[in-house]
Amino acid sequence: MKKPRLLLADDHTLVLDGLKRILEEEFELVGAAENGREALRLAVALKPDVILLDISMPLLNGIDVARQLTRMAETVKIIFITMHSDSDYVSEAFRVGASGYLLKRSAASELVTAVHEVMKGRFYVTPLVTREALKPLFNGESPPRKLSSTLTSRQREVLQLVAEGRAVKEIAGILQVSAKTVEFHKAALMDRLDIHTTAELTRYAIEHGLIAI
Repeated sequence: MKKPRLLLADDHTLVLDGLKRILEEEFELVGAAENGREALRLAVALKPDVILLDISMPLLNGIDVARQLTRMAETVKIIFITMHSDSDYVSEAFRVGASGYLLKRSAASELVTAVHEVMKGRFYVTPLVTREALKPLFNGESPPRKLSSTLTSRQREVLQLVAEGRAVKEIAGILQVSAKTVEFHKAALMDRLDIHTTAELTRYAIEHGLIAI
């Protein structure tokens, strides 16, 4: 039987190495990415069956990677492996197309189980996520979101890159747009959020899960 093809995405080399050791015997590991933009590029280019994705990733967070893959009609199954266990993150993950949700403290055997489950077309959520955190998924509730959905996709990208301390010219290069376009989006999102300084933008990005502390 053909082994499922996996793409790994985490910005910590030690985590990637650990995932490889756990998964390499049972699955075909087609690639690894250390930032969100690389994960998105490799997912499109390599067409893996499953991508194991962290939420807090540089350049583009995991939620927006999943959101863009779903929008592009990519068929890859997405399993988040993250430190975030509260309902805002869990709900947003499945809202943008996740099939599985694990915590970084989950057992190694659980990771293998999760991959097999999503390959069967099922959903998998670690038992380490509390029942309270799962309530919004089953009750159709819409909790206040830590991951901002009120901004456009481009505004979220600019917000994350600004909050990471990147200069306008660098952001323009990453997004392949002009510096004026970056300035336009930055001004628009600051106006929309009623925020007036880069420090406030950074604080907002941290509070809403767009970057890690």
